[in-house]
Amino acid sequence: MQNKKLSKESIVKYVLLGSIALLAIVLCIIFRDKLSHSFYTNFIAKSRWKNITEGLKNTFIITGAAFVIGIIMGLLTCLVLGLRSNNTLVLIVKQIFKAYVSIFRGTPMMVQLLIMYFIIFAAWHFTGAALLIAVIAFGLNSGAYISEILRGGIGSVPIGQMEAGRSLGLSYSKTMIKVVFPQAIKNSLPSLGNEFITLFKETSIAGYVSVLDLTLAFKKITGNTYDFMFVYLVMGLVYFGFVMIFTYLFRLLEWGLNKNAR
Repeated sequence: MQNKKLSKESIVKYVLLGSIALLAIVLCIIFRDKLSHSFYTNFIAKSRWKNITEGLKNTFIITGAAFVIGIIMGLLTCLVLGLRSNNTLVLIVKQIFKAYVSIFRGTPMMVQLLIMYFIIFAAWHFTGAALLIAVIAFGLNSGAYISEILRGGIGSVPIGQMEAGRSLGLSYSKTMIKVVFPQAIKNSLPSLGNEFITLFKETSIAGYVSVLDLTLAFKKITGNTYDFMFVYLVMGLVYFGFVMIFTYLFRLLEWGLNKNAR
């Protein structure tokens, strides 16, 4: 019964997608002259497509680098907050990391980016500084959320894994890094995938600190052609397309890890 249900769901999904694709093709055929003219005017003329490629490159740089920073900060935060020492220095460091998580989860991403650019790194406005500051801001923000994701992933790892590692003579930190964290990351992969996709979409505000991201590239085009409807629809399709690709890749990765685990 379950296989039949899944089969019916797949059929319905593919029929709907096929209908939408067919409708889109028909509309493109009907309005092909207008669409081709709009495409040429907005993207081909005066090599405006170069803005999009540059913006896409910067968007990928910010997303990828910030996600790596987020993973590192998330792991470090979980490791520090999990320490069971009453040492004064350790307790101070734990409070600092708790404050870090609270601040970055409790304020909007745009506010953090603006504070980073115009206040904290106000004296660092050299060539390429805006991109670097954006990477740092997005990375720290992502790290706060990833720390909570990993905390849930660590909670799903059986307590016996920690006890087994300690019984083999490993310290708490080494047991966390070599035994618990790898399993926690695998358990947290769906949520980490969502965080990566959210990070990719949030980079659309990087233009507020003069970073030519994908959104700002499209906005520059509309500033010249004033064809807001066509350009913004294309921008939405570009973002949607990449999100679908990332979703598919993370599902493949999750499927591969689960297969190896079996």
